[in-house]
Amino acid sequence: MEPRNYTHFQLFILLGLSEEAEMQPLLFGLFLSMYLVTFTGNLLIILAIIKDSHFHTPMYFFLSNLSFADICLTSTIVPKMLLNIQMQNRIITYEHCIAQMFFFMVFGVLDHFLLTVMAYDRFVAICHPLHYTVIMNPRFCGFLLLASWLLTVLDALLHGLMVLRLSFCTELGISHFFCELPQAVQLACSDTFLNTLVIYFTAGVLGVIPLSGIPFSYTKIVSSILKISSAGGKYKAFSTCGSHLSVVSLFYGTALGVYLSSVATQNSKSIALASVMYTAATPMLNSFIYTLRNKDIKLALGKLCS
Repeated sequence: MEPRNYTHFQLFILLGLSEEAEMQPLLFGLFLSMYLVTFTGNLLIILAIIKDSHFHTPMYFFLSNLSFADICLTSTIVPKMLLNIQMQNRIITYEHCIAQMFFFMVFGVLDHFLLTVMAYDRFVAICHPLHYTVIMNPRFCGFLLLASWLLTVLDALLHGLMVLRLSFCTELGISHFFCELPQAVQLACSDTFLNTLVIYFTAGVLGVIPLSGIPFSYTKIVSSILKISSAGGKYKAFSTCGSHLSVVSLFYGTALGVYLSSVATQNSKSIALASVMYTAATPMLNSFIYTLRNKDIKLALGKLCS
């Protein structure tokens, strides 16, 4: 058998969304704008929630953490992409690629857990309003947040350690604009069966089980709202969970779209373009959804800016 050059100290090449030179200024301006809007919008939400004592409730506590996770998620990917476009250099070191992969998994999965916890919070608020303050007490909210962080860090650490055991050849081109776990595993020269098995197992345990709690919560919520006699009461109940339901639909809709596109086509460029939705567009749109659909947040942002 012909010997192959394996190494753990390697340079990866991020091929990005387009290799055409005339497209690079457009991509730079687009992603810079999206990043600035995401960072500013979510930061303002966090500051408004911290400053206004009326927002010191479980719903806004989890919302502030979701905004923080969105800022960190985009900050893990977009600045490196902008730097590569500006410097006309697509290289990313092995260590940086592993770090980017780790933090992307941490904040991406944390988004998933926080959306699940927020669905449970709305379920308790609408279906068990008299026991809401007892159930969603500060200690329990802190436990839910801590559990979400621990599970996400352990999941990312497991996948990171599994990637470290792989060996890579010398010529490595990633058909993406950041180091994503499946893309990196596919480039390995060593056996990746165990890595693939762990990816599917953790996706099933940490993905399917918590995700099933969101439809269950909203089924109970809709059932409870329909029992309300007054139209004003129904509107008020729907408005309290409308923003969260919009964000859930956007997050999982785009993620599912990327997954289905990866199954239906082997075109990695199409997958990279679809990934823009949940890595850059969704965190940006989340801040708009929560501010435009929430009068209290809009008032608090007005006071904060003035």
